[in-house]
Amino acid sequence: MKLYVDNILLKDGWASNKTITIEQGVITAIDDGMSAGAEVAKGAVIPGMVNCHSHAFQRAFAGFSEQGSEGQDSFWTWRKIMYQFLAQLTEIDAKNIAKQLYIEMLKMGYTRVAEFHYLHHDIDGSTYESNASEGSLSKKCSSKGSSLQGNSASLATMAQAIFDAAKESGIGLTLLPVLYQHSGFGEKTPNDGQKRFINSTEQFNQLVSDCFTLSEQYSNTNVGIAPHSLRAVDKASLTSAVAHVRDLDKQAPIHIHISEQQKEVDDCLAHYGKRPVQWLLDNAELDQHWCLIHATHIDEAERKGIIAKQAIAGICPSTEANLGDGIFPTTEFLAENGTIAIGSDSHISVNPIEELRWLEYAQRLIKQQRAILASPEESSVGQNLWQQAAMGGAQSTNSNTGYLAIGKQADLLVLDSDKTKLFANANKHLLDSMIFASQQNPIADVMVNGVWQIRAQQHVEQEQASDNFAKLLVRLSAS
Repeated sequence: MKLYVDNILLKDGWASNKTITIEQGVITAIDDGMSAGAEVAKGAVIPGMVNCHSHAFQRAFAGFSEQGSEGQDSFWTWRKIMYQFLAQLTEIDAKNIAKQLYIEMLKMGYTRVAEFHYLHHDIDGSTYESNASEGSLSKKCSSKGSSLQGNSASLATMAQAIFDAAKESGIGLTLLPVLYQHSGFGEKTPNDGQKRFINSTEQFNQLVSDCFTLSEQYSNTNVGIAPHSLRAVDKASLTSAVAHVRDLDKQAPIHIHISEQQKEVDDCLAHYGKRPVQWLLDNAELDQHWCLIHATHIDEAERKGIIAKQAIAGICPSTEANLGDGIFPTTEFLAENGTIAIGSDSHISVNPIEELRWLEYAQRLIKQQRAILASPEESSVGQNLWQQAAMGGAQSTNSNTGYLAIGKQADLLVLDSDKTKLFANANKHLLDSMIFASQQNPIADVMVNGVWQIRAQQHVEQEQASDNFAKLLVRLSAS
């Protein structure tokens, strides 16, 4: 297909009067002028955003945890509410939640998601049966001709629910099966709320292999791993999981929760005698394919160590604010050429614009200054943040996305000109207005891998998806 754009944000800045040629999902040409037969984009075109950190099932209890508990509400009390909700979810529920979430992401401009997937087992904590009943996802796995058999098929039941949700919504997917084995440092026994997460290292490595096999059946997907956190995995299991995924794909993404709360830092110091990021730097072979999620509480040496290893900081500002985690040192990190990506995490917000607004505003509140996260190369805070987060997100998912150029995947957004014309809309102000001034969703159309998934802010599956999700919420709230 050909798409004519009057105004487009390329890697090196804005360009005008261009025709983009897209073949098999990839941009193959960017030519001057309008080519015959080209579709016309009805607004400025910018690259899609990558959501580097998602727990899809948590979308189902967004809004249920804002009433306080035990007098001293925190991440740890919020986690108890989360466990209560996930204890009720079937594999069909997981798919319906993820599908609704992914449609919401697409509408807001996320074109790819890294799913930090740790809801692996049945409600009672047992592995899904490979001879599951007719109509279940396990049954579908074998009936579709998958090479997964027996216990392997059952290990991947929940993973397949996520693959199916991504396929039906049209979003790009990087699936990150999570290794989770302990409830705390020192290999503490998992608690009852964690029973659906737990795999032995051997089971987990088999699950990862199965997910690689599944990914071959779904377009625009890939697979990495996510050791949950240093409190949930030990050194031996971490080393084994990394070695296994590296045997399958040397560039597979590896994501890990790290230094999210001060308690985690204190517990790590007590157990290992080192801060979490420092322990990871000393004991794992970090590189540009690692994404450290949150990394909120880091010192200067840890910050410089992340940058030296070319690892990515995966920041989730709305969730970190909602949970009272703290604020990542973004100003210093970017000034030292660190790489960032953004994620919606618990989905209290599903909006990259809000994530980037919070990213900047948190720094303004700390520094008591304005327009902090610009750069010497790009004076527009909004444009600098959008481009940095999109490219960092692409790196965090090992995907051919992040900016628009020949050879890159056609993941793009068309801004609604009826909305953008009401704010400062010269190119140098356009993304500043989008992030800091717009009161409505300014994204009209969304293309993923060369296919329009959102047109005029509508998705063809949205009514059915929202109906299924609404019925699920009624059931959960009544339990």
